[in-house]
Amino acid sequence: MDWIVAPDDDGRALPDVLPSLLGAMNVTGFSDTIGFPACRTAGVLLIDGLGRDLLREHAEDAPFMASLLTSPPLKAGFPTTTVTSITSLGTGRCAGEHGLVGYSFAEPSGGLLHPLSWGTHGTASDSAGGRRSLLDQWPPEQAQPTPTVLERAAASGVDVRTIVPAEFANTGLTRAAFRGADFRGLRALGDLAAELLAALSTDGPALCYGYHGHLDFLGHIHGPGSLPWRLQLTVIDRLVAMLAERLPRDSVLTVIADHGMVEIDPGEAVDADTDPALRAGVRLLGGEVRARHIYVEPGALADVHAAWRETIGDRGVVLTGEQAIDEGWFGPVVADSVRPRIGDVLAIMRDSGVIRSVIEPGESALRGHHGSLTSAEQLVPVLMLGG
Repeated sequence: MDWIVAPDDDGRALPDVLPSLLGAMNVTGFSDTIGFPACRTAGVLLIDGLGRDLLREHAEDAPFMASLLTSPPLKAGFPTTTVTSITSLGTGRCAGEHGLVGYSFAEPSGGLLHPLSWGTHGTASDSAGGRRSLLDQWPPEQAQPTPTVLERAAASGVDVRTIVPAEFANTGLTRAAFRGADFRGLRALGDLAAELLAALSTDGPALCYGYHGHLDFLGHIHGPGSLPWRLQLTVIDRLVAMLAERLPRDSVLTVIADHGMVEIDPGEAVDADTDPALRAGVRLLGGEVRARHIYVEPGALADVHAAWRETIGDRGVVLTGEQAIDEGWFGPVVADSVRPRIGDVLAIMRDSGVIRSVIEPGESALRGHHGSLTSAEQLVPVLMLGG
């Protein structure tokens, strides 16, 4: 499995970013393991889906950001998906502690949680009638009870702001990952740039987080490296260059990503909804195309494990959830409350993916995907401006 870039605890991963920036601001209780310049105010601009390898491969479309590729990359963690990565960033903890272990995963009432909507996901009734909200039944503060880095920073007197699309206000994921911050809803790139610069221009100490999601969106639809994706990358490059020109003194802005992305042909993917061998003994099927959580019926673990291994073959690796935990994929600690959310069996893809054409028709038709542990998905840039 030499293609797997496994997470490790070396101080250069997404959970280390916000504590390191607070350490660079000399806020008590935080230390810098990444190596940011000393600063008065600090900000993070997260470009959803911009893997380190993609930025290298398309440097001609983003010459300014490519010129900043001077530091070793960060590791996103596992799985390499927005829900998990965003929560790892916001809490300073790996998935085994914060508990948002994938694109969809088992929730206490026996179904699957889709954290982006904080609703049910993955049954025939959901597909036909829409997702049912779980915000009241399983509140984000209960599913993810650990204090966020932003709550801890605010308690230490830091001016903390999140600058994200306005529709993210009070969503389950915002409450799980970024509670404790002053929410600033944005509607366009101008809002994003202006709010970032305003936060960085305060007297400090101040910490701000900004999010841009359109590159990931176009990558999913058209594929990473497609013309629409490349043109969007150029727009982002100009945004970052403009921010660099206007950055206040004694402030630091770091540009990172939550994961990379690879392209697959949906017609060549394994379809778990039409292959009887992959349905036998399976109670729930969560995760996403590149990283599946497989929850089995009682007594079916060995048979399900064997069937999935035979079907996936050398296109990926199939292992038990306990093996993945022992390997440290979910971090050095897996809380007792989190273990039931991890699949009994995991299918991690090197090539292609596992689609669900009936239950997830939209996701199954996409060309760009992430979730696995290839370098293209796991390694993300950390670009430093200012200081």
